[in-house]
Amino acid sequence: MTELQPITSLLAQASGSAFFGIVPLIAIFAIFYLMLIMPQQKRQKKWQSMLSALKNGDKVVTSGGIRGTIISVRDDAVQLRVPPDNLRIEVARSAVTALVNPEEAK
Repeated sequence: MTELQPITSLLAQASGSAFFGIVPLIAIFAIFYLMLIMPQQKRQKKWQSMLSALKNGDKVVTSGGIRGTIISVRDDAVQLRVPPDNLRIEVARSAVTALVNPEEAK
């Protein structure tokens, strides 16, 4: 009976230390989720809703830095009128990165 006593105490210590070894990993994952993953998901949802709400007459900026006014919206592309020559170009809908507020344009 005396030989089993040290074994059970070692098992109890091993399971306790394993638990305390996992706690920091869980805490690190929680911090990464709260600081990196969640804000990125919010930005992605906001961008997707902005893309789905595009309409004719909206002033937008593309990922390439082109500023223009939407003249036609399709499923996967938009046509922009770009000043100063009123050039008409077609870009992928996913290339639109932001709407330009009318207050900012003035």
